Amino acid sequence: MTAYTSYPKFLISVDCIIFGFEDGHLKVLIHQRPYEPGMGELSLIGGFVQSNESVDSSAKRILKEFTGLNNVYMQQLAAFGDVERDPGERVISIVYYALINVDNYDMHLSDIHNAKWVDVDELPALCFDHNEMVQKARRMIGKTIKTEPIGSNLLPRYFTLGLLQTLYESILGTSIDKRNFRRSISEKDFIQATNLIDRTSRRGATLYKFTI
Repeated sequence: MTAYTSYPKFLISVDCIIFGFEDGHLKVLIHQRPYEPGMGELSLIGGFVQSNESVDSSAKRILKEFTGLNNVYMQQLAAFGDVERDPGERVISIVYYALINVDNYDMHLSDIHNAKWVDVDELPALCFDHNEMVQKARRMIGKTIKTEPIGSNLLPRYFTLGLLQTLYESILGTSIDKRNFRRSISEKDFIQATNLIDRTSRRGATLYKFTI
């Protein structure tokens, strides 16, 4: 017998906030919760950590199941452990956020999981504390994108500076002065201009890429 036996046992879950960028908007993948408590309510993507896997492995498994993708960019965000956060049991949730290119998302999985993409600025009421999770993740991404090339996970390989600015504005939730934005981008060593031109734009805008 060890000292551990005198302590209570808790359920550990993983909740994954899956962000995508589509039609100029930052979006989140949500679905209808398939079991009680809260069956039928809108929810983030998640599941319970199994006895034979690490928390990271659990998150990767869940992301693969719901997106059809491997090697997804993900970061652990925080632990949510309020005693009454889940009305079913005492559940501690380890929360991750993931960034994917929506074009790579396996769309038939939407039907399988009753999932859909929603604009982060029009996020409906989610079950439990999931809205709080999304807002915390968005703030974290807003800080990270200013110094790291995480936008490469959300954008196509080649993009205009206009599209890049739209991505920044959608994450930060505010408009950015065009001149100041372009000056800031010119100082980053992980974004560079190519010799390619966007033929769909009226003026033939230069296409850029991440150098990672």
